[in-house]
Amino acid sequence: MTKFLIKKKDTVKVLAGRDKGKKGEVLRVFPDDGRVLVAKVNVVMKHHKPTQTEPGGRREQEAPLALSKVMLVCPKCEQAVRPKRDTLKTGERVRVCRKCSEIIL
Repeated sequence: MTKFLIKKKDTVKVLAGRDKGKKGEVLRVFPDDGRVLVAKVNVVMKHHKPTQTEPGGRREQEAPLALSKVMLVCPKCEQAVRPKRDTLKTGERVRVCRKCSEIIL
C-alpha cells in the first residue's frame, strides 16, 4: 500500500473525463484501488429494488474516480498543485504547496 497525498476532506479538481474542471471535496479514499470519491462529481444513476421501508427506483450517487484524474487544490492560492512532502524540525511530515510554499493541512 502506498501513501497518497490526497486525503479525506481535501478539495480536488478533476483533470479528465466528463466532469473535467469541476472542484469537489473528497468524501472517501480507496487506497487499495487507487480511487477517490468526490462530492457531486462523477454522478451515476443506480437502480434500487423496493424494500418495506423505501420505494424502488433510480437514484443518483457519486462513483469513485481514479486518483490520477484528480489534483489537489491549495486552500491558500486556490490553484491545482501537485504537493511535495516536507519534514518540519519537529520531525512531522507535512504536505507543501509547490506554488505558494504554504503548508497544506
